[in-house]
Amino acid sequence: MRLLLIRHGQTPSNLKHLLDTAEPGPGLTALGEEQAAALPGALASERIDALYASTLVRTRETAAPLASATGLDVRVRPGIRELIAGDLEMRGDDEAARTYLRTAFAWSAGDVGLRMPGGEDGVEALGRYDAVVAEAYESGAGTVAMVSHGAAIRMWVAARADNVDVDYAARHALANTGVVILTGSPEQGWHVLLWEGGSVGPLPHTPPPVAPGRVATTPCQAGPQRPRRISAPSPARSSQWAARPVIAITSDSVGPDTRAPEPVVNGPSSATSLRPPIRPLASTTRSEPR
Repeated sequence: MRLLLIRHGQTPSNLKHLLDTAEPGPGLTALGEEQAAALPGALASERIDALYASTLVRTRETAAPLASATGLDVRVRPGIRELIAGDLEMRGDDEAARTYLRTAFAWSAGDVGLRMPGGEDGVEALGRYDAVVAEAYESGAGTVAMVSHGAAIRMWVAARADNVDVDYAARHALANTGVVILTGSPEQGWHVLLWEGGSVGPLPHTPPPVAPGRVATTPCQAGPQRPRRISAPSPARSSQWAARPVIAITSDSVGPDTRAPEPVVNGPSSATSLRPPIRPLASTTRSEPR
């Protein structure tokens, strides 16, 4: 099965850097709606057979234009909602973000008994995500799109893909409407074909801040920009993914990226590390699980 994991569009809590994980959660900003509207064009080469979204409002709003373009019903499942922040809910300080991310990536590294303060543990978080992916696979769909959340996607991919380790997932955030494409099955495992860290929607109208001494990876231009289109590999290429040592990865953001620096999360890995990205990030960015 070909699996497209899509992060939702921008929300007000993204702009405030808040750990906003509770249901129903906020809707999209005006820019978030533009990003969602860009998804059908960006994914036009994908023959999507099934479309899922979490129970949070922002993922359902992001999935709506894709549902309209494909004629598919959105299958709403709580299992792919954001990692529950528990006692860290609605905090925006660096300590809370570090605790949240370190806990999430500890699950990816195998420490599934660790519990988010006041929230779920890794067995519960991975189990609920696995269940939705397994349901999609058992449906017989060839290509499945799931609109989910940044931290949940990165945590699950680092835990389940054979070519993404914890360090890579921790250092490569997903912008709003960023996409990770995998192929595989629950039984045979998963392999990442593409990690599109940047938004497939428009650029922000104002440039994101650049830390002193850093160089922006993508120049920001005034006004909305043409959406990026993700090209699907040919059937011959996609059927031979296991023999290909290098996957297509882009790390430059073409969408809003106004996040504070992400804490470096290091830990043991149960997967083979990816080769360096085609265009490495100029700086490490903080993930928004929101």
